[in-house]
Amino acid sequence: MGVEIKVQDLTKSFGRSLIWKDVSLTVPAGEICVMLGPSGTGKSVLLKTLIGLLKPDYGSVVIEGTDIASCSEKDLYEIRKLFGVLFQDGAMFGSMNLYDNVAFPLREHTRKTESDIRAVVMEKMELVGLVGAEDKLPGEISGGMRKRAGLARALVLDPEIVLFDEPDSGLDPVRTSFLNQLIVDLNAQIDATMLIVTHDVNTARTVPDNIGLLYHKHLAMFGPREMLLSSEEPVVRQFLNAQMIGPIGMSEEKDADELESEKGQELPPLPPIPMQLDPSNGIHRRSQREPGLWCRENGVTPPPGSFDENMSMAPGAF
Repeated sequence: MGVEIKVQDLTKSFGRSLIWKDVSLTVPAGEICVMLGPSGTGKSVLLKTLIGLLKPDYGSVVIEGTDIASCSEKDLYEIRKLFGVLFQDGAMFGSMNLYDNVAFPLREHTRKTESDIRAVVMEKMELVGLVGAEDKLPGEISGGMRKRAGLARALVLDPEIVLFDEPDSGLDPVRTSFLNQLIVDLNAQIDATMLIVTHDVNTARTVPDNIGLLYHKHLAMFGPREMLLSSEEPVVRQFLNAQMIGPIGMSEEKDADELESEKGQELPPLPPIPMQLDPSNGIHRRSQREPGLWCRENGVTPPPGSFDENMSMAPGAF
């Protein structure tokens, strides 16, 4: 069972450069959340702050009653055992084969025998489809395989929270689809709390229970998937629906002249909200909501064609 992450008034800067200010959100226990935002908005900084690798200037990150922004190093060390992290490039030790990379956390943090470690490592490698590749070095395999090896390593301590830092970075659309399905299947199996940082709009529209958007040094919105996918908030609508019209430009914000030139232009209609990705076994996850439930409960009319099981999510479908 996953655990809740409660973030309150979080502010982080590097010197005089403010990254984001007064970020508050609750990542619900056992649910899948996605954090989006234009490049340079501090999404990876947020992940590092949640695990205590970076200290915020202000605010709190409370996990199981412990504020990791102000706790002792000893308490932080214990809280970190709840986490598994998949870094952008897999973060493999180049001189170790995949087996030893995956086994590393077990050897560092447990007193398991080598036979017990082998059983756990092979279980996780089978989970991510890497059985038979355990003797290979990271430099001998593809980027997608390194990502899966990194995920196996993130799972060996049976974490209650799993953080994914741009898991689709460098992957082709097919491998990204396989990885998305794997994330959903893992959540169904282990019920861990999952937070994914990504730029992939298809991932954001089909995988999570909740979506957040960092923009212009603040959290623009965070909430249920259907809330953001039906939002008329300009920056949310523009980013989630891959539209050119809106406040985001090639640099994070469009200048006044660009915004002025867009006045009077009609925004494209919101695309249909797709069905959420189901686990491979077809059994709904604990946190998975009935399609359209949030819209009905909040009196929101979803875009025409929403929740059609046959709706294409191929590139260019929205």
